Amino acid sequence: MSISTADPITDCLNIVRRKWDQTPRVGIVLGTGLGGFVDHMEIAATFERADLPHFPPATAMSHRGRLVCGKVGSTPIVVMEGRFHVYEGHSLDLITLPVRLMRMLGIDLLILTNASGGLNPEFRAGNIVMLTDHMNFMGTNPLIGPNDDRFGPRFPDISETYSQTWRTIAADIAERENIDLKQGVYAAVTGPNYETKAEVRFFRMAGADVIGMSTVPEALIASHAGLPVLAFSVVTNECLAPTSMPVRGEDVVAVANAAAVELQRLLIGVISTCHSVN
Repeated sequence: MSISTADPITDCLNIVRRKWDQTPRVGIVLGTGLGGFVDHMEIAATFERADLPHFPPATAMSHRGRLVCGKVGSTPIVVMEGRFHVYEGHSLDLITLPVRLMRMLGIDLLILTNASGGLNPEFRAGNIVMLTDHMNFMGTNPLIGPNDDRFGPRFPDISETYSQTWRTIAADIAERENIDLKQGVYAAVTGPNYETKAEVRFFRMAGADVIGMSTVPEALIASHAGLPVLAFSVVTNECLAPTSMPVRGEDVVAVANAAAVELQRLLIGVISTCHSVN
C-alpha cells in the first residue's frame, strides 16, 4: 500500500473512504472492557491496525485497536474498539489520531468511555459516572506544537468540553432506563502504575471523583475541533476503600465487563436521539 507520511489524518481518511462512504453522526471510543458494544452494530467496514498504517499497536489489556464503521439503528457511527494510551509509549499525536479522523469523517458528537478508580466515597465498583469536567495531570497536552488550523484555533476555550445539552439527554435516558448514573470530575494521569495512597488523598482533596489513564487527550482534541463530548467512566475499584486490596488489571476488566450491559443500553439510547438534536 502506497501512502504519504506528510499527513496521517488524510492518509487514514482516504483509506476509510475507499470502503465506507457514509457520514457518521457519532464517534465512540471504547475503553477497557467495553469493546462488546460493537456487537450491537450493523457493521459495514472494519479496519485493523494493518489497514491503517499510521495507527500504533494497541497493547493495553482488552483493547483491540480496531476502527469499526456501520450503524446502530438508522444512525451511522464510527467506533474505536479500544484506544491508545500514553503509558504504551505512543505520542499524543498518534493517541488522538482516531478522534481527528472521526472529525474528518463528519461526526457531530464524540462519546468517550473508560474504566476508572473511584475517588468519591459515595461511588462503588460497577457504577457508571458521566463526566462533567476533567483535571489534566498527565503533564502534557495534545495541542502542544504547531496548531492545525483545519480543526480549531491556537488557544481554544475548553470550559464547556463536556456538553451540558448531551449530559441532560443522557441523564434523561438513564432515568427512563432505570440506570443509576452518577456524575463527576475525572482526573487523568499517565500510568501505567496505579496511584499511591498519598496521591489518592491529593486528588480527592483537589475535587476529583474518578481517576484514570486516558480520555483527556481525546477530549481536548475534540473540544479544539468544536465537537461536543459526552464521556462515561465505569468505576472498577474503590480507592482507599475500608478494606483496601491490591488493584489488578484482570479485576478492572472483569468489573468493566459486568457494567458494560447497562452502559451499552445508555449509549444506544443516546445514539437514537441524534437525529433530533442540532
